[in-house]
Amino acid sequence: MRRGERPRVLLLTGGPLNGAEGGALRLASDVLGSLPDVDFVWFSQGPGGHRPAPEHGRPVRVLPSGDVPHAPARMQSALAGTLFARRVDLVHAFLTIGRTFPALSRLRPLLFGGRPVVHTVPGVTDNRFLGTSRPLGTTVALSESMARLLRAADFGDVRVVPPMIALDEWPYLPRPEGFPAVLFSGRHEPHGGAETAIEAAAEAHREGARFRLVLAVRGRPGQDSTALDEALRERAGAAGLPDVEVLGYVDDMHALLASVQVLLYPPVALGGAPDIPFTVLQALATGRPSILSDLPQFADFGHAVLRAPAGDGRRTGQQLAWLLDQPRSWDMLAERGRALVEDRFGPERFASRYGALYRELLS
Repeated sequence: MRRGERPRVLLLTGGPLNGAEGGALRLASDVLGSLPDVDFVWFSQGPGGHRPAPEHGRPVRVLPSGDVPHAPARMQSALAGTLFARRVDLVHAFLTIGRTFPALSRLRPLLFGGRPVVHTVPGVTDNRFLGTSRPLGTTVALSESMARLLRAADFGDVRVVPPMIALDEWPYLPRPEGFPAVLFSGRHEPHGGAETAIEAAAEAHREGARFRLVLAVRGRPGQDSTALDEALRERAGAAGLPDVEVLGYVDDMHALLASVQVLLYPPVALGGAPDIPFTVLQALATGRPSILSDLPQFADFGHAVLRAPAGDGRRTGQQLAWLLDQPRSWDMLAERGRALVEDRFGPERFASRYGALYRELLS
């Protein structure tokens, strides 16, 4: 790279940036949008993508493979990454550590040559994969808990850069009037939290709380989402909940969060989902108190959220009933949540940390 030139950086993702929703793709898009002085190369699905295409950088077309990038799209991304890694100054990978990552990590010299690599880890599907994985380069964790886990697995140089949320896009909103609604947002997957949310709502209802439960649950490729949605409705009915709405993918999360009072997010395990869930950041920015499971990754939220033991629907429900009955505590948590995202998850801090890391590795 000659003096005065803009650095060229490859965003290595498992699918196109304008493809389906996903934590890794959102993180890559946020990095691209935060560093305008970098010449990014990124994977594109073409004009038919599910998300708006970034307005700058150099797109590399990969063929679509269904609604979500499946193995063929990932293979295309890997092949394109191997080709373009030789044409850039730095490779920035956004890859969850899962079943295929150990093999990929051992091919690092073949894939990237001598280029410096930043690897942002959105999540880990199973901690057992860490023992057979090697670091791709400088590793970035989203939370202090994940950073400790990666360092213990000999990942070497591990930094912490929490994800960002566009504060002007998610303004603080007053508490909605009328009959309260409680939201769970997640995926159809084992231990993802939907069942615990139903158990918690049933416990809160038994304690006298009255509210509508909204389950915004997305499916994964190959799942029968219609059957899974119906199973949740049946489970809620069997638990004695009289007012339940089950949604699929939500196009307008702003409107949904504006209509609810509380976010429930009580997963037993994250299963590769981001350590700092974007839905939780959106809820806190909007001024919606959140009740989370007591996973180590969520410790970074501090006293801005309520937490209950993972899988404990009774304790989670008791906290929900208490929160709905305590308007002053609701106001306090709403203000704490907004202050937390402004202080720790704003775009300026995000851009500053990644900008400094790029300059360090490119110098």
